[in-house]
Amino acid sequence: MKILDKYLVKQFLQTLLFALLSFTLIFVVLDAMENLDDFIDESVEGKLVFQYYLVFIPEMIRIILPISVLLASLFTAGKLANLNELTAIKASGVSLYRLMIPLLITAVLISLFTVYFSGYLVPMANKHKVFIEQAYMKKGLVHFGSNIFFQDTESRIVTINYFDVSIGQANQISIQEFDSKDKTKIISRTDAFRMTFDSTKNIWQLFSGSTRFFYEDSEQLEKFLSKEFPSLHFKPEDVIKKQRKPEEMTLSELSNFSQEQIRTGNDATRTDIAYHSRIAFAFSSIIVVMFGLPISANRRRGGLAIQFGISMAVTFLYLVFMKISQAFGNNGVFNPIFTAWLANFIFLIVALVNLKRVMK
Repeated sequence: MKILDKYLVKQFLQTLLFALLSFTLIFVVLDAMENLDDFIDESVEGKLVFQYYLVFIPEMIRIILPISVLLASLFTAGKLANLNELTAIKASGVSLYRLMIPLLITAVLISLFTVYFSGYLVPMANKHKVFIEQAYMKKGLVHFGSNIFFQDTESRIVTINYFDVSIGQANQISIQEFDSKDKTKIISRTDAFRMTFDSTKNIWQLFSGSTRFFYEDSEQLEKFLSKEFPSLHFKPEDVIKKQRKPEEMTLSELSNFSQEQIRTGNDATRTDIAYHSRIAFAFSSIIVVMFGLPISANRRRGGLAIQFGISMAVTFLYLVFMKISQAFGNNGVFNPIFTAWLANFIFLIVALVNLKRVMK
């Protein structure tokens, strides 16, 4: 059986590699046609265009991997069926269940690798891709460090007009404190021209500013040339992190960001869904193999084209269902973990029912 297993895995991986290369090339060509005007208008150099697509390829691979796995499973089983090799294998006493084992093991290994690939390598590439879009393509994205505002605690909001990344200095800062019992009631506001982080004391220091204290029927103004603000809960490197999109964050950064949102009293549902969905999507390769193999191994009129069309439709429904469940999860209807894995569980059940039907 080891010879048969090696043969199946070899055919599967060869087709998978071909599918990945083909789909990636198509994606690159289509995206290049869409962004051609931006490259020309902004006079982007050729080496930067090459660099842009070099760091964009990991994201493309993450998206097209389930479809490529589906195509590989279809063509592997379809080739066996068309060459009557599948008939010979079944005649020798090898069931479809046994035939699926090496490909399922391969799909599991691919899924485990995809968790690391999409969780850590893809976000690193996306960060550089976003940098090129911001710095050279001017695609309507804000500059790093400008117009930043975030919630530092449940009762404190920090606004920074511009943050100088090179020296770690914040400029034109406003810190607003609200009543912990009544969030609509402001109790103080501190404005400063600049703010720097003292790494020796591990605190922020504000310069050339003022603090207003608001009472029931009066207010008090205090001006200062220099003032320490030890209760701020962020560091210079955290300021830029707060501007990142989920696709630019690794799994570790998403987890930390979720914990920070909970600490500051914000809703971390969307972040949790993004975290768990990235893992759940990685395991979709196992589901498409369980769909593709039985359909392709069961020879029917219309051949491989019809089989591929059916499986593509199922895969499309899977992606649509995942997006719909995420929409419900973002609105708080579903638990984040349930939201992320719901599509996987439902389509896994459908795949098992289909496998049982084919085996009859």
